[in-house]
Amino acid sequence: MDISNLSGVATNLVSNALENISKNNSLVVSENENTDTAFSNILSSAMGLVNQTNYLSEKAEQAEIDFALGNADSTHDVAVAQQKAYISLQYTVAIKNAVLDAYKEIMNMQI
Repeated sequence: MDISNLSGVATNLVSNALENISKNNSLVVSENENTDTAFSNILSSAMGLVNQTNYLSEKAEQAEIDFALGNADSTHDVAVAQQKAYISLQYTVAIKNAVLDAYKEIMNMQI
């Protein structure tokens, strides 16, 4: 699986959420429908990223097992699968860290 589509996921995730909020011309927190929709979009994008990372990890593990059992001869295929899983995991962790930093920043805001 090609992981080139992972680049810009965080930017797209945030811009889509902001776009959905701005469509309704409101950033008022009391309107739960707008914030629920934005949060739902962010959460579904994040879960998609986690699911893709999990898929790549399982694919790399299966490539290792196939190689160990002698079902595959190419170490290159195993290395590529491992690298895809590793990069995807790094990207997922980076997104998680950015979301947590943003959450901490919001929690430290004074009202």
